[in-house]
Amino acid sequence: MAGSRYSGEFKEQIVAEVIEKSRPVSEVAKAYGLVPQTAGNWVNKWCRTHPDSSGEELTSAELAELRKVKAQLREAQMEIEFLKKAAAFFARESR
Repeated sequence: MAGSRYSGEFKEQIVAEVIEKSRPVSEVAKAYGLVPQTAGNWVNKWCRTHPDSSGEELTSAELAELRKVKAQLREAQMEIEFLKKAAAFFARESR
């Protein structure tokens, strides 16, 4: 059987490094002497069996930063819309 070469604990360790530490699959695979596709398959299988676990819990500081960035994005989008309307207005006036 092709999947029995590595123990379940080893596979879990690889997946944990990718999911919990947000390390690239290729980097983790290289560190353990694995083919990146093998490690990627293990991670994909884990993600399919744990769909509700994103692996990324945001801290309160990260949530605050996310809210701030979203607010800035909304403001920038409103400014862009205003500038589009102003450009259209002045384009009509200059004819």
